[in-house]
Amino acid sequence: MSTDPESGRPASLNRLAFSATAHCLTGCSIGEVLGMVLGTAGELSGGTTIALSICLAFLFGYLLTMLPLLRSGLTLGTSLGLAFASDTASITVMEIVDNALMLVIPGAMDAGLGESRFWGSLALSLLIAGVAAFPVTRWLISRGRGHAVVHEYHAGGIHTRSPGHRPDPDATRSHSPAHHPTGHRPPAGDPQPS
Repeated sequence: MSTDPESGRPASLNRLAFSATAHCLTGCSIGEVLGMVLGTAGELSGGTTIALSICLAFLFGYLLTMLPLLRSGLTLGTSLGLAFASDTASITVMEIVDNALMLVIPGAMDAGLGESRFWGSLALSLLIAGVAAFPVTRWLISRGRGHAVVHEYHAGGIHTRSPGHRPDPDATRSHSPAHHPTGHRPPAGDPQPS
């Protein structure tokens, strides 16, 4: 698990899952809103608008995960693989819930950009989609998958972890940089301080 920046203690599972869900929801929301706006402004059919929104939600969701990984020195291929591993389940849940709600809310897909029904429906559907994705994200993190893999890289393990590595949620707590005297992870195989 990652550490709380204020206390240096391991972050709670719920806090980490909430942060990961909010991060994922941000990328999805950017793509979803952009797709809905472009589809509505271009007077595209409802199906085409939803398809565009889904594609853009995945694109921006993955992009927001990849940017910090690329800045940290990981290759494009490794960053893309990590983004796929960490975000696909969450984005899929968000997109199913969000677009299903947009289809069942009366008039949501027919509302124009200047109508509160369009924006209110979109905001409500994204909020509910984030709530629906939280338990999926939490479950994945609790098993050392999903965003736990990305957080392992953010915690300083990028030089010692391979892309296929699945961190043990219990082991990462004792190996976090905050528990090492230098504040950094020792290379793999080095004994941990007691």
